[in-house]
Amino acid sequence: MKQSGSSALRLIIAVLVIATAGAVGFFAFKAVTPPQPSITPVVAAQVRDAAPEEPRRKVIPDTLPDITLADRDGKPTKLASFGGRPLMVNFWATWCAPCRREIPLLNKIRMQRKGQNAEIVGVAVDFTDDVLKFVASTPLSYPLLIGEEDGLAAAEAFGMGMAFPFSVFVDSQNRILTVKVGELHEDEANFAFDRLLDIDNGVLTRQAAQTAVADAFREMAAERARNEAAVEATSNK
Repeated sequence: MKQSGSSALRLIIAVLVIATAGAVGFFAFKAVTPPQPSITPVVAAQVRDAAPEEPRRKVIPDTLPDITLADRDGKPTKLASFGGRPLMVNFWATWCAPCRREIPLLNKIRMQRKGQNAEIVGVAVDFTDDVLKFVASTPLSYPLLIGEEDGLAAAEAFGMGMAFPFSVFVDSQNRILTVKVGELHEDEANFAFDRLLDIDNGVLTRQAAQTAVADAFREMAAERARNEAAVEATSNK
């Protein structure tokens, strides 16, 4: 069973690498190709008999899922054992460049937020030997859980799959505030942690905090895009 799961993970990683390369080629093509006329897609009902049943759409759960993974020493550890406090769960893999870039930031935030009883937990969905070798040279100052096929199942339990990195912010009642897909930025992490504290202190309801985070994340992303465009425009002059 273990060998089968490891083989499945290797296959998925290989597919992701190929897909990433394909995506790079696609966007490079789009950058130099003029827009093409739109083509009306085939209506699903026209191929209903031939098409397989559409899979059920996954959703992000309302609360922290019941997940158990091995820690660095191989000890089975419940993710919920880190709950009951403002919590961020960061899913990553050693082969994921944005994941690796996040690590110094997560170390920094964990140190800054420790006095607020906040915690960060990393979940490496990767081969155990690769993870242990990686963290031997790139220290993580926060708790780490590791899973191969069970790591994939953990990501699925959050409704995400292998969209790495992604970070889940959870309040002290183990309710999910938000999920950030893609590389986490310092302003986003601090804003989300501050809203978790607002929930704890009765300043905001979870719903109000979720709205505030969603609005702030959109504006932060837009601001980064504007800044990147300005830098690119300056460099092209």
